[in-house]
Amino acid sequence: MKAPLMKAHLMYKDKDFDLSQPARFDEEDLSADLQLTPIFEAVRQRDSLVLEAFRAAFFTSLQKPEEITYRQKILQDCIRNPDVVRKLYALTNETINRQQKERLWFTTQFLANLFTNSVSMLQMLVEMLRQLREITETHFSGFTSEGFTNLFTILRDELDDDYFSLISEHLSELKFRDGTLISARLGHYNQGINYVLRRKKKHHFWRRWAFAPSFTLNLMDNNGGVDFTKRSHRALNEAANALAQSADHVLGFFKMLRSELAFYIGCLNLYEKLQKENQPLCWPLPVEPPNRRRSFQGLYDISLALTIEGDVTGNSLTAGEQSLYLITGANQGGKSTFLRSVGQAQLMMQCGMYVPAQHMESHLCFSIFSHFRREEDKKMISGKLDEEMERMSRIVDHIRQGSLILLNESFAATNEREGSEISRQIVTALTDSGVEAFCVTHLYEFANDLYQQKRPDITFLRAQRLSDGRRTFQILPGEPLKTSYGEDLYHKIFGGELTHVQR
Repeated sequence: MKAPLMKAHLMYKDKDFDLSQPARFDEEDLSADLQLTPIFEAVRQRDSLVLEAFRAAFFTSLQKPEEITYRQKILQDCIRNPDVVRKLYALTNETINRQQKERLWFTTQFLANLFTNSVSMLQMLVEMLRQLREITETHFSGFTSEGFTNLFTILRDELDDDYFSLISEHLSELKFRDGTLISARLGHYNQGINYVLRRKKKHHFWRRWAFAPSFTLNLMDNNGGVDFTKRSHRALNEAANALAQSADHVLGFFKMLRSELAFYIGCLNLYEKLQKENQPLCWPLPVEPPNRRRSFQGLYDISLALTIEGDVTGNSLTAGEQSLYLITGANQGGKSTFLRSVGQAQLMMQCGMYVPAQHMESHLCFSIFSHFRREEDKKMISGKLDEEMERMSRIVDHIRQGSLILLNESFAATNEREGSEISRQIVTALTDSGVEAFCVTHLYEFANDLYQQKRPDITFLRAQRLSDGRRTFQILPGEPLKTSYGEDLYHKIFGGELTHVQR
């Protein structure tokens, strides 16, 4: 009796999804900078495994367009069939929970117990496989993606009625309700060797064994009972191991299917939440490196959309072979929000998801990094600039050509001249090394120096401010200005004219 070789392959076309992979060195920093907590809360919905699977995929960027489209098609199937996908996920959860409850009663002190428990476990798993096949047969026609089609085809072909009939017969026979049949040979010194567990074949069984020599152990013969148990264990050993391996194999399939479905359940949870908020979503078009293409319309910050009521302003951009996007402009004009939306969308695209925009086309990045300004922390041992430099040093140790870095008011903890020089050297070194950068800065000397160079690979953007001081939260092409219009904030908070104090 051999369990069919089955793989879920809903995350990758040719390999398993690894939930045990180590977390990124900067996962917490990236989560804080991009304000991912509202996204994770919408994904989780009281299921920790869903969040674990989602985070594992979210922070592991796919590197090929075909890998992304493979997941996109599967996720589109999930969106069309949410009830079926949730039913499949619930079945895998039920299977794992039943296995864990039954294992509490298991004991492997004796080999016979392991054998019996493995048979019971397989019976339960076979019943769950039967239910799984019934679900897939009923809803096969509603799924069109390669991943689901392959999975459902395997379940249909490998787990047909003949398979279930045969395996049920084997498991029933292995309960040994009318005794255990074991054969052995005599060794050179008349010791028992080659113990084999035998099937009680229906054909010719009676004729072969009815007149065989036999004897019955006395109930008081303890030594004989111990000896017989040891001999039976020799015959049961190989069969018990095979049964245990078969049970582990089928259970492993359910665990893998559960973890892969968990990712899509998280995507469904977030999708349905955004649909209730009437937020636009689209399927991004991935562009394979080394080509660079970045184009989007109505790109918005998902975390902001999940935490405030009303519409969220989206932004549009079309660019080609750019290495740096330098963003300046009025305080509280939406620059940081724009930066977060770019990072969120890139991560979502590269894990095979929809993105928060009306349209998006983007090249793939090796990895995404962030370096945002931190608020003052009383627990800091060193100064704020030292902390920023140390954090950048860790990023440089891991960043490589083809990566994307998001810089938000970095190195502004010192004076204008020093901050500008540090920013210029670091940003130039990164972009010269093939790293793409989005940089929000209030350092006019730094921004203007790059603007004067007239480099064709740099796009200058600016947060829009109307003549009356209102912010539209639109990020548009524009050269750097000397002012960030801090007086607007003063008038908004205190009213009246700003009083200049002479020292």
